[in-house]
Amino acid sequence: MEYFKKLLDLLKTEREEDQNAYLKLTESSSVADRRENGLTWYPIAIRGSEMSRGDYLTVEMERTSHQDVSHQLRFGASVVLFSNHDPKADRIEGVVSHQSGNKIKVTLKTDELPDWSRDGKLGLDVLFDNNSYDEMQNALKTAAAPFEKEEDGRIVRILTGALSPSFNNQEYRYTIPSLNTVQQAAVDKILSATDLAIVHGPPGTGKTTTLVQAIKALIKQDHHQILVVAPSNTAVDLLSEKLADEGLNVLRVGNPARVSERLTALTLDSKMAEHSSMKEMKNLKKQANEYKNLAHKYKRNFGRAEQEQRKALFTEAHKIMKEVGNTEQYIIDDLVTKAQVITATLVGSNHYTVRNRKFHTVVVDEAGQAMEPACWIPVLKAKKVIFAGDHCQLSPTIKSNAAARNGLSTTLLEKCVNLHPDAVVLLEEQYRMNELIMGYSSKVFYENKMKAHDSVANRVLMEGEAPVEFVDTAGCGFEEKTEGTSTTNPEEGVFLIRHLTGLADKVRESGVAVADFPTIAVISPYKQQVYLLKELLLNSTELQQYADKISVNTIDSFQGQERDVVYISLTRSNHDGVIGFLADVRRMNVAITRAKKKLVVIGDSATLARSPFYGDFITYAEACGGYHSAWEFSEG
Repeated sequence: MEYFKKLLDLLKTEREEDQNAYLKLTESSSVADRRENGLTWYPIAIRGSEMSRGDYLTVEMERTSHQDVSHQLRFGASVVLFSNHDPKADRIEGVVSHQSGNKIKVTLKTDELPDWSRDGKLGLDVLFDNNSYDEMQNALKTAAAPFEKEEDGRIVRILTGALSPSFNNQEYRYTIPSLNTVQQAAVDKILSATDLAIVHGPPGTGKTTTLVQAIKALIKQDHHQILVVAPSNTAVDLLSEKLADEGLNVLRVGNPARVSERLTALTLDSKMAEHSSMKEMKNLKKQANEYKNLAHKYKRNFGRAEQEQRKALFTEAHKIMKEVGNTEQYIIDDLVTKAQVITATLVGSNHYTVRNRKFHTVVVDEAGQAMEPACWIPVLKAKKVIFAGDHCQLSPTIKSNAAARNGLSTTLLEKCVNLHPDAVVLLEEQYRMNELIMGYSSKVFYENKMKAHDSVANRVLMEGEAPVEFVDTAGCGFEEKTEGTSTTNPEEGVFLIRHLTGLADKVRESGVAVADFPTIAVISPYKQQVYLLKELLLNSTELQQYADKISVNTIDSFQGQERDVVYISLTRSNHDGVIGFLADVRRMNVAITRAKKKLVVIGDSATLARSPFYGDFITYAEACGGYHSAWEFSEG
């Protein structure tokens, strides 16, 4: 099928780009460089080991220094254990089976630790993530192949536009008092859908709340087990907790990103530990380990009889481990079958515990950030698919510009919204921001359909404080500078901090105590500008007292969050009107919709206005009474 052939080609381009970037980071780099780039834990100490599935060995390790360095050693990642003694020869591969804080469990492809693990310092390198790409590729190939039964291929034909989705016109009324009219309509649409329903949730419209209630209603309606997936662990964690809070039996497959007791209790490991058959399994494991330890005593200089004895002990240990494997499988099958909801990341939905399971309904949350090939992994397990997300916010991160340009950055959600508008419910009422902050976004992205709920429509930071402000730096000589691959604008940064200090003074003078001070986000699309702003904030004596109320970061890291006040430093200022990265207006949609009570955008109209999006925004700010020139704030 041509559709999937194209996707497979794009995925191949993306994989090559990703692999080249990985090789560039690792090929000739020292262990310290790799550690700095988040690809290595070094040094590490082994804290314990035990036999696990398939005669492999699971080893618990801890990183003993550089514990605050962020890293990419996540659950399911392929890694290699190495020794600094001879890093080329002394290496053994494995997979991360658990990671939390500075502790990690790795299942090594061996049944005993090699001798070299007792010499020199040990480290763990993360390997290139072939597994995710293999899973995506396999899913695309399966989707492209002809299906044996007509109904098996139905969902593929609907999602690729060859068929239209159908709805059961029987009146589905499962009234949920806590939802508004449109949220209720979304739940009804989901219940009546035979194969596809889409919840389009713009910022602040209660998409997660709606989705959780819909999942609960689906289980009540047909008692089928539901698979709920999302592209990131954070999104999966949020849904898992909220579904469990509603009293559903949730099984979280994989390793949560957030370590909370509530979440840990939902994981397979935790549920297995409480299973009635666990005691028997533990005893068997202990017995197998004892046999193995006895066998290891015959390590050096042994004769024929000892060799036989050693072999017999190993055989016995393997036999017991086979029994352990069977018991473990029984426990897993039991827990998986009893769960009402199984939650996982897109790739995690093919974890060995659920690999061959089919589901009546699969729910894909944050589908606007899900790369299409990854979506097909869970989708192929479903008869009915529910997408929830917003394709007008951030799209998935694609490493290859060529693949992105040729269509890999277009999500399955966006394609389905355009193909099947009758399957879509747009959540129109938002509970986050003042209606003037919402207005521009609503006009550009949501056909002016958004409404602000009465509780937020007119709320402001202080009496007389305009909710939307654009401060124009044109003619101030604030020139952008290029640093590496990023852009920075030092004068604009200094100006922003000065403006923020003035606002903070106003808030304080109005009688607001430090403890009740509004939350503030300072955002820029450029990493280098973010570093600069963080530095300026650290050095600001006036703003230090509010430091815990102010967060500075890139737009991408604020997706899904909100603050009372948002400052955006657009950074670009040049004579050619080049706006680069700012041309991605979806990213700006995320930025401007984080603000609840006040939005302050700082930029150079002479550079920006050549883009209709920014030109119109400046006009909009003017109409709201919020246009100012930076000259008005100049000292002196």
